[in-house]
Amino acid sequence: MTSSLPPSLRLGYVPGATPAKWARIWGERHPDVRLELVPVAAADAADAVRAGTVDLALLRLPTETSGLATIALYEEQVVAVVPKEHHAAAADELTTADLDGEPTLLPLDDALHWAGAPGTPVEHRPETTEAAIELVAAGMGLLIAPQSLARLHHRKDLTYRPLTDAPPSPVVLAVPAGEQSEAVAEFIGVVRGRKAGSSRGRTEPAPKRTAREKTLAKQAARAAAGKSPGPSKGKPAKRPRR
Repeated sequence: MTSSLPPSLRLGYVPGATPAKWARIWGERHPDVRLELVPVAAADAADAVRAGTVDLALLRLPTETSGLATIALYEEQVVAVVPKEHHAAAADELTTADLDGEPTLLPLDDALHWAGAPGTPVEHRPETTEAAIELVAAGMGLLIAPQSLARLHHRKDLTYRPLTDAPPSPVVLAVPAGEQSEAVAEFIGVVRGRKAGSSRGRTEPAPKRTAREKTLAKQAARAAAGKSPGPSKGKPAKRPRR
């Protein structure tokens, strides 16, 4: 039922984030409550939630989250974006050590500000990832970014390679701290996989085990206790030979 919910809910999302799955589930459960998908710059996403410009937002960490509560959603692979003729493009994957001494672009907006970023940061700071991509294409340096952003800004003259030892880029759902509105609480239930009609905070029952799973569990328990498994049901025990 949606009678007590507002007519719309505003969900902000940063570039590369993918709200489509949850938006579809929301539409199925609450067809009378329009979910507005609002693109927001990565640097502005947390402030948009605090200011009430959006009701909640998908954003990347690390970012300033004071006054917000966050729900972990997923983690993205971090990649190095390089020109196709760059020597790093010859490898299928890279480590941070492979980028020592390489000029690295750190955009002010959609950047990954994780500690120990490989390479040597260049002096100028592009405003956005899109601007940084242009500089990579011009040979001004390489870019460290979540894989979704590398895909979003794909160019034929560039490629990207996974950084196997780089910390992943977490994506979270950010909501105002404290007591949540009913609509926000409902959306939190959607991203947490809560089934339709279940009460908030109620965990789903564990799935029932099959007969085979129960038998294997009993055998494992007997083995742990040092007991040999008994004869299988339906089969007579073999008599010892005289």
